[in-house]
Amino acid sequence: MTAATSAGDGPGPDARETGYEPDPHRWRALWVTLVAGFMSLLDVTIVAVALPTVQRDLHASPAQVQWVVSGYALTFALALVTAGRLGDALGRRRIFLLALGGFVVFSAACGAAPDITLLVAARLAQGLAAGFMAPQNSALIQQLFRGAERGRAFGLFGATVGISSATGPVLGGAVLALASGPQGWRWIFYVNVPIGILAVLLGRRLLPRTRRSGRGHVDLPGVLLLGTGVLGLMYPLVQADSGGIGRLWWLFPAGAVVLAVFVRWQRRLVARDAQPLLDPRLFTTVRGYAVGAGIGTLYFIGFSGVWLVFALFYQHGLGFSPLRSGLAVTPFALGSAGAAVVAGRLVDRFGRLLTVCGLLGVVAGLGTTALLLRFAPLGIAPWVAAPALFLGGVGSGFVVSPNITMTLREVPVRMAGAAGGALQTGQRLGAAVGTAALPGLFYVVLDRSGDHRGALVTALGAALAGMVASLALAVSDWRRGRRARRPHRTCPDEVPHQPVHAEQA
Repeated sequence: MTAATSAGDGPGPDARETGYEPDPHRWRALWVTLVAGFMSLLDVTIVAVALPTVQRDLHASPAQVQWVVSGYALTFALALVTAGRLGDALGRRRIFLLALGGFVVFSAACGAAPDITLLVAARLAQGLAAGFMAPQNSALIQQLFRGAERGRAFGLFGATVGISSATGPVLGGAVLALASGPQGWRWIFYVNVPIGILAVLLGRRLLPRTRRSGRGHVDLPGVLLLGTGVLGLMYPLVQADSGGIGRLWWLFPAGAVVLAVFVRWQRRLVARDAQPLLDPRLFTTVRGYAVGAGIGTLYFIGFSGVWLVFALFYQHGLGFSPLRSGLAVTPFALGSAGAAVVAGRLVDRFGRLLTVCGLLGVVAGLGTTALLLRFAPLGIAPWVAAPALFLGGVGSGFVVSPNITMTLREVPVRMAGAAGGALQTGQRLGAAVGTAALPGLFYVVLDRSGDHRGALVTALGAALAGMVASLALAVSDWRRGRRARRPHRTCPDEVPHQPVHAEQA
């Protein structure tokens, strides 16, 4: 098969990997990793609804309290690729359990923080632990499952990603409603502790032990270059609320230059037959990886930002409580959860077509929601918009889960951690752009017109632009896959033209 073939149009070659014996505990091990992944991704958004209470109780400034959210997102993204490479080199079980233990400890530290400085420091450490844990989830799925089972496992993983992002506001509102009082926000962090301890105990028993890959070498110059480049791109975005984009705009081109140097350094290591942090041939010769990473990054620009926009509209425009505001977007979460599980069973049959149909559903659902919230009577607008939100959620379930499967399915298992980390880094960058740009656009329109509905429609329109760009990329890949002739299948480790050797991974 040529490199131009679309990954995912039909069953992948992973189904015929040799030397694979199913782990009898693989499904129970999967649930352990999914619970841990759900906690780490949920903590990106669940805290947002508690920020006013945190600011009041800890006597913090708006800039300080914003770091409770943005600091977590920043360290989360910075850790992903390095954590994936360490998992490949030193053992995914080991890195996962250490990171999960750290996440529990730092969650408790967040809940007990006596002032805003210690809370921000604990959130930075918590985000770092979450970033080390996240790429092990997808890598363990690559390791534990093959063929159709891998599609179903990635379906559950995709459902976890979608549900955790969409339900953060409603769960945060529910915790605040149950833990009433001035210190109730602390329970948003404390709830992670018993769940995380149980996950650690079960993980020690169920997760498979693996041999170290290669020589265990980690490319430290690559770590520094990649971390500096990602920091340059993300730092102005996480400081957007305090004017960071206008003040720190020069970090964008500086970060891009550092990332270009990183790519050059990785290519040089490959030419020397050394071990790169992120093998560039993942993007040039592994079928479907570059396209899937692009689709995911563009999609998360719109997907991640819309929840903050909805929260601003419902709470400030309609006067909803945090809990009621979260409940208003629950139809999207329900549709996404159900569709993601079903999509995992269909991806081998329909491939990239699932992503195309899903993106069409998201664009139609959110576009219709924007029109209904703009023109329907305010008293019934959330109820009228619920079916359209549900349609958008169903579409999202057919995007996230199949795209993860098709992006990673051709990646050799020995490189799964680094590949999963790079994929999630793109998603986190997209999420950072969306969460900075869409609320900012909402406020710009609101300040000029005083019209909450107009601000909502404008921000959702910008989100839809990112999703349409993702749709165009998916359609192009689907059409290319249909045109390509597929005379034979190659084994997953047989990368065309430039095979990736185990000692290089």
